[in-house]
Amino acid sequence: MSGRIMADDQSRKPLVYIIGGSAEYREELVQSLVTMYRVKAFDSAAEGQFACSVSLPVALIVDEVVQPKGGANCIAQVREQKITRGLPVVFTASKQNSEAIAEAQSSGGVVILIKPYWRSNLLKAMAEGVNIGVEAEWEKIEPKQRTALKNTVSSFNNIARLIENGEPLPYGEVQESCGPLVDAIASDNYKDILRGVQNHDNYSYVHSLRVATFLGLFGNVLGIKGEDLTTLTTAGLLHDIGKMSIAPAVLNKPGKLTDDEFVVMKSHVTATLEHLDHSIDIPKGVIIIAGQHHEKLDGTGYPNGLPGRELNQLARMASIIDIFSAITDRRVYKDPVPPERALDIMINMDKQLDQPLLALFREMLLDAATY
Repeated sequence: MSGRIMADDQSRKPLVYIIGGSAEYREELVQSLVTMYRVKAFDSAAEGQFACSVSLPVALIVDEVVQPKGGANCIAQVREQKITRGLPVVFTASKQNSEAIAEAQSSGGVVILIKPYWRSNLLKAMAEGVNIGVEAEWEKIEPKQRTALKNTVSSFNNIARLIENGEPLPYGEVQESCGPLVDAIASDNYKDILRGVQNHDNYSYVHSLRVATFLGLFGNVLGIKGEDLTTLTTAGLLHDIGKMSIAPAVLNKPGKLTDDEFVVMKSHVTATLEHLDHSIDIPKGVIIIAGQHHEKLDGTGYPNGLPGRELNQLARMASIIDIFSAITDRRVYKDPVPPERALDIMINMDKQLDQPLLALFREMLLDAATY
């Protein structure tokens, strides 16, 4: 069997199978994906299907050329098996192979990637495929939480499209999309929301939703209610939208950023504020959270190095929650830090974080076991 695991220390990365294409083509795909995924490549449909019966991947990449009957037929066989019926598939094919493309699309849950393509398009197709599978699992959870997930991911994807097209953001629609999330938080019925995004491949969405959820929870504990709580939660979803303009190679880089890369990364705050400035009816609280969630009490934060006396409660809350979420987020290059350990790290940031607020946040998490 020609399947092979690429790299030694990839156990935490999502598993992906490649089926078909030439040996050279499969190797090119492996090299394009290995920083983000744990990859095995197979020559034939039979090999790939057997591998699925042993260990199920998060997605398949199926080429138009697969022995013995082609890639579209391979996908049809995948859909016939109960264990792989809902498995996301990326089908790579030349534009001229319209018949195979149509046949593959008819199987459902298939993302089409036309050859030739850039690596960025491959990664985008993979993320779309993985997310199809993750979002399908949302159908199994309680309706209120399912609606919160569906509404926020739809809103977040629409924001990305509007930013790409240089269009203003419809704040009212974004706020409305957060309504079910606020309702779930208010009824203490939100934990499946956090679990539901653990394996989602859009990290910016995952981080923003977690920040929105924790901001809503914390605000609720602090007595923030009604429209103010909705504004707080909406700010969490919007606080990092400037990252949509940052190259994935920087945004998802394993390990420490170079000085130049860190300058690029820090620019997301300014970019976020610019996007919000081009929109109308953005509440002041949203602007504060977006612009100051990386500021620190000792003035060492960015983008403006504001001292503590210039940071109000919203900025201090946002800083605590953004740091906690970042430390406990699951990334392709790191496992999530346990919440207790994350809080211990943050307690040692006594000159940078508001410790009385952090103590309240810690108490909230321990009481709710919200991990």
